[in-house]
Amino acid sequence: MSELSNLDSVNSVLLFVCPLANKQEEGQKKSHQFPLFASFSNRCFKELLSHHSLSNRGNCFQGQASSSTMYLVESKGGAIGCMLLSLFFLGTWPAILTLLERRGRLPQHTYLDYTITNLLAAVIIAFTFGEIHAGTPEAPNFLQQLSQDNWSSVLFAMTGGVVLSLGNLATQYAWAFVGLSVTEVVTSSVTVVIGTTLNYFLDDKINRAEILFPGVGCFLIAVCFGSAVHTSNAADNKIKLNNLPANGKVDASTIDAHSGMTANEGPKDVENGNGSTDKAKVGTADFLVEVENRRSIKVFGRSAVLGLSITFFAGFCFSLFSPAFNLATNDQWDTLKKGVPHLSVYTAFFYFSVSCFVVAVILNVTFLYRPVLNLPKTSFKAYLNDWNGRGWALLAGFLCGFGNGLQFMGGQAAGYAAADAVQALPLVSTFWGVLIFGEYRRSSRRTYVLLFGMLFMFIAAVGVLMASSGHRK
Repeated sequence: MSELSNLDSVNSVLLFVCPLANKQEEGQKKSHQFPLFASFSNRCFKELLSHHSLSNRGNCFQGQASSSTMYLVESKGGAIGCMLLSLFFLGTWPAILTLLERRGRLPQHTYLDYTITNLLAAVIIAFTFGEIHAGTPEAPNFLQQLSQDNWSSVLFAMTGGVVLSLGNLATQYAWAFVGLSVTEVVTSSVTVVIGTTLNYFLDDKINRAEILFPGVGCFLIAVCFGSAVHTSNAADNKIKLNNLPANGKVDASTIDAHSGMTANEGPKDVENGNGSTDKAKVGTADFLVEVENRRSIKVFGRSAVLGLSITFFAGFCFSLFSPAFNLATNDQWDTLKKGVPHLSVYTAFFYFSVSCFVVAVILNVTFLYRPVLNLPKTSFKAYLNDWNGRGWALLAGFLCGFGNGLQFMGGQAAGYAAADAVQALPLVSTFWGVLIFGEYRRSSRRTYVLLFGMLFMFIAAVGVLMASSGHRK
């Protein structure tokens, strides 16, 4: 009933406002006496109509308020708003999962919780934005599209969900080896270089190439800075550990890279840790050892090549999911039968999230009993009883789900190449990394200069990619 009342309210407003358009010319004779007020009111009136996002809103000028299609973001301003909010969400959820891993929660448990709410976010979006209005044969709503013969587009959407799930799962392990900031920089840059280029051609070049590709170049420069930051910071940490005084605290060299135990301690509680109650200062060698003792994925003594390999694999997966979603919603390859409408963003996102959920559940349940990277073996019963940090994991799933949904909504309006500007999420992740995890704290001046250069280039990349956005016809 609330939905119907909201629609009636919208229609009433439109029926009231639209006749005013017919009187606008008449009002111009009087408005010359108050030019500032007239200019302001006319601008407000135009903004109201341009931001009303019903796809057939033009009917209002004929005295009718149509309620036949779902809610769509159509204005460039609305698309950029979606991308900015998506940027914040997609940059925040990795920090939450990293926090839980550093507290000792097993990544299999965390990811199973995360994937539940990630799917729930897609269901909420589908049954709200996708069902605001009754559909028509030309523009069916979410439920109507579930029964249509559109399986070619559905398969593209589900393929995008599969590669995204693999990428997200890989980054959960890469964060431990490479660090939150550098992992996000590398994966985002690979995504932009490959995915944005593919989306540009799939979108029939609606984005301005003279602006778009310099933005891609900014990402490449930022990746170089990011790699230099990682190298410089790793050298700083090595110096810290080598200069660790023999003051009774744990020495990094006494840590077993496989078991995570020191010579003076037995098996740890993987949820709460059992390290010293005296907290070390952030950025010190003692702090690095304290984090290693507490975390669930042990990284001391591991090859840097392993972490970078996982990171590049994740970036490759991320570069494919957006073009696959683009094909699902716009059918550039003409795979749908004649007369079958394209998948809406909300229907495609639903199928996308279902496949993402299925892959995540299968892999993580397998990892419970056959863990990778020498993680402890667990069970599904142990997962169900593990409530330590579950709320944070569920929140991360919501943030990722709504972040992806907003990215696709913005991309449908402004072009998926411009929507890939959200791959500048390392700006947000680096902020959380420095604020929460103390990354780069007490590092050298060289590291700080490189960090500033990386962030500056990412800010430039975001601005340039958003400036390249066009408007889908």
